[in-house]
Amino acid sequence: MLFNSLDFFIFFPIVTVGYFLIPARWRWIWLLVASCIFYMAFIPVYILVLAATIIVDYIAGIQIDKATGRKRKLWLIFSVGSTCLILFIFKYFNFFNSNLERVAAFFHLNYSVSAINLILPIGLSFHTFQSLSYVMEVYYGRYKSEKHFGIYALYVMFYPQLVAGPIERPQHLLPQFRKIFDFDYRRVADGLKLMVWGMFKKVVIADRLALLVNTVYNKPFGYDGPVLVLATIFFAFQIYCDFSGYSDIAIGSAQVMGFKLVDNFNRPYFSKSIGEFWRRWNISLSTWFRDYVYIPLGGNRVSKALWSRNIMVTFLASGLWHGANWTYIVWGGLNGLYLLCEEFIYEVKKKLFKRAEHKKHTLLSQLPQVIITFLLVCFAWIFFRAATMADALYIVKHMFKGWGNIFSIEGLHIMTSAPHSLGLDKREFVVAIVAIGIMEFVHFMQRHGQIRHMLAKQNFFIRWAVYFILVNSIFIFGATGERQFIYFQF
Repeated sequence: MLFNSLDFFIFFPIVTVGYFLIPARWRWIWLLVASCIFYMAFIPVYILVLAATIIVDYIAGIQIDKATGRKRKLWLIFSVGSTCLILFIFKYFNFFNSNLERVAAFFHLNYSVSAINLILPIGLSFHTFQSLSYVMEVYYGRYKSEKHFGIYALYVMFYPQLVAGPIERPQHLLPQFRKIFDFDYRRVADGLKLMVWGMFKKVVIADRLALLVNTVYNKPFGYDGPVLVLATIFFAFQIYCDFSGYSDIAIGSAQVMGFKLVDNFNRPYFSKSIGEFWRRWNISLSTWFRDYVYIPLGGNRVSKALWSRNIMVTFLASGLWHGANWTYIVWGGLNGLYLLCEEFIYEVKKKLFKRAEHKKHTLLSQLPQVIITFLLVCFAWIFFRAATMADALYIVKHMFKGWGNIFSIEGLHIMTSAPHSLGLDKREFVVAIVAIGIMEFVHFMQRHGQIRHMLAKQNFFIRWAVYFILVNSIFIFGATGERQFIYFQF
């Protein structure tokens, strides 16, 4: 069930109203049933795959708590191995199988393992990681195992964040299922505002930009620099608005009922470095890899050589998590290299300017850093979005070509007419640019706090004028059709 669908428009109020009307002791059952219905709206039979993961990790968590010594580690290995095996079969088997096939062919070896024809269960990587965080938190002694099977199942299946996060930790989410949340007008209103803002980002910006991005990236051959760069920049905003829009709707829908999910984005394109970008982008996943991959490898408490290894392993694993394709692995590796280069430059600057006076950074002085970081992120997005390595390499090779005559009369005519030939008419192109401008203005204003809270301090007419314009813009300017969220495929 998509958040931007008529089904969800009916599902959400029914579930929410029912949640507040039924007795508190039965609410977990209501939410669990609703979450099952939500998940089964995609491919019903895959609820069994999710159930298998839940059962294995529920039992493993209890046994880890009971066991001592080597048995604890064996139960952890059993849990992690079983859960990852399901993920491997559905998501990675064909990728590794095809690469082994190529290696065998290169060495003239006989290799005849057939591919598996399976559809990837929606959101499998997300709820797999949420399950893994539970057993690892129990193993490290940071959380006691959950004895109530239904509550644990709800932790994994809670519908707002089931298929695309944010990835929660047990100590943050599980205790909330035992709390009683009464109807609170201000909290409900805040949650609904966040949902509307997320919907604006999804249907007005992301889905509109997708028209041009898909046209170029699905068949990049034949396009040169200006068009390829435009499509890449548009994709940067598309994926942000698509994913952060989902997160806003997820966090908002949970907040309406009283649940607090972790924030997943914090104005990432205002970052002044790649390190800062990854502290602001998909925060729940970044911290997951930090806590369960980077730190166990030694983090930064090791030599520079080992630290560099830890960074690269973490980012390559993150790339592979996103998809079974070399493009994702290169994307992850590229971001890892960015961080290593950033650290090297920082060390050089520290030595060269160690006696320089500390100056207060202004917005204007930080702007070049923000622009450079954004361009580096955009370059990496090429590999994330491209369907194949051949497509990505073509774009990289040709993105610097064709700029010579862009400021000529012919070049300007081509650029002004390009959006229409690439899937957007002039009106849609202008709407996209204006909508991005509005979003970035809101982000700029949020340096001082949430825009929702700022609006709450305004008078009645200003507040409701903004709400009216925002809601109506979704209906008037929202791209038609129910387009799936990008991160559903992961």
